Amino acid sequence: MADITVSFEVIPLCDDPYPAVDRAIEVVERSGVKYEVGPHETTMEGELDELVEIVKAGHRAGFQAGVERVITFVKIVDAVGGTTIAEKVAKYREP
Repeated sequence: MADITVSFEVIPLCDDPYPAVDRAIEVVERSGVKYEVGPHETTMEGELDELVEIVKAGHRAGFQAGVERVITFVKIVDAVGGTTIAEKVAKYREP
């Protein structure tokens, strides 16, 4: 099966959201999938089922950080033949 991309943004509703966001990013880092952290969301590349499990774990990381309310936005981009992070950003990164 071809790779897809999934982006997600964890929004901890608390005074200092950064520790919870950092924990969500750590979940992605430990997963071993290809990913890029952006200013508003993290984008991952891989198989849908695995990526959805990572999103769930990233969402739950907010609660593990002590936050009482967390909102998570998810985007799934799929195409026949797959899609990659590189193809989406290549024209913006080439000299």
